[in-house]
Amino acid sequence: MKFRVDRDLLAEAVAWTARSIPTRPGTLPQLAGILMATGPDGLTLSGFDYETSARVTVAADVADDGKILVSGRLLADIARALPQQPVDVALDAAKLSVTCGSSRFSLQTMPVEDYPQLPHMPTVSGTVDADTFSAAVSQAVTAAGRDDMLPVLTGVKLEIDGSMLSLLATDRFRLSMRELQWNPHQTDLSVTALVPARVLAETARSLTSGTELSVALGQADGGEGLIGFESLTSGGQRRTTTRLIEGAFPNVRQLFPSTSEITAQINVATLIDAVKRVSLVAGRNTPIRLSFTEQMVSLEAGNGEEAQASESLEASLVGDDISIGFNPAYLLDGLNAVTGSHVHIAMTQPARPAAFANLATSDAEPDLDFRYLLMPLRMQG
Repeated sequence: MKFRVDRDLLAEAVAWTARSIPTRPGTLPQLAGILMATGPDGLTLSGFDYETSARVTVAADVADDGKILVSGRLLADIARALPQQPVDVALDAAKLSVTCGSSRFSLQTMPVEDYPQLPHMPTVSGTVDADTFSAAVSQAVTAAGRDDMLPVLTGVKLEIDGSMLSLLATDRFRLSMRELQWNPHQTDLSVTALVPARVLAETARSLTSGTELSVALGQADGGEGLIGFESLTSGGQRRTTTRLIEGAFPNVRQLFPSTSEITAQINVATLIDAVKRVSLVAGRNTPIRLSFTEQMVSLEAGNGEEAQASESLEASLVGDDISIGFNPAYLLDGLNAVTGSHVHIAMTQPARPAAFANLATSDAEPDLDFRYLLMPLRMQG
């Protein structure tokens, strides 16, 4: 193996591939490696942990084809530290030589034959704008669970119904739903998949602006139980697959109220700042109280025996006055996922969940493409 590659291309490709490398490979040390292979398409880097695979192909001047396995973390550290000059890589006996300017590194290789076969990419089901998908995922994963004892809730349910793609997540205390249009290869496509939220979030963060993302669901080609994502960028062709989560995701759509007796509209940036300040005195698992009147919302936290805080903001209320308490961290997560200038909050009573939606402006209609449902906390006194 012998090739020359652009320094930035190499560094970016190695960093992206290293995302799928386990930090503790355990009894399979080869999983800590990145597989490097050269061929007619240039340089291909692959990583795999038996759950998630990553593969990227970048342009390279290949002198000799070959395939080697080296430590992924070390290669990522080296690639990131190289000077801004072309990188020459060559296999020298059992060592990989990396030369860039006057910098030279020699890396020990691992047996290629011990590296597992990467799963095949399922058949592409459709495409979606990368920017739109990335934004949608960042909103949807807000409510995903983090308790590995409840694996079903650590996923995001992806629902496809024709040209509508929906993303749903819940940790039992809150619920997020984001709907967007996409371009299915079959107009009558109807399918669901439960995707690990962590993998989905990392995939969305790594998407390049302005690109198109292909989504592939394992319905054929032996790809059952897999989902794949593929994009073509200036940094090369990127492809990732991950094993779907098994189990039945709860039927959460019905939890969103069809009507609401009380609605409030508040400037979201102002509300976020106020919640951050007032919640400084909120104890663990204690609520921040929001008391709504016709033209104002008052925020309160703490109690008489310890620190207290309060603040009042301008708000627009339709319906009866109401006081409702929320976990401040969960409240901030939902508010930070709102993209407009104002947030629309739909409520029924203090003990029932509140639904948050985006408002582009203060006088706009609620945008229901993204909704966040938050269970209230019981308030003392």
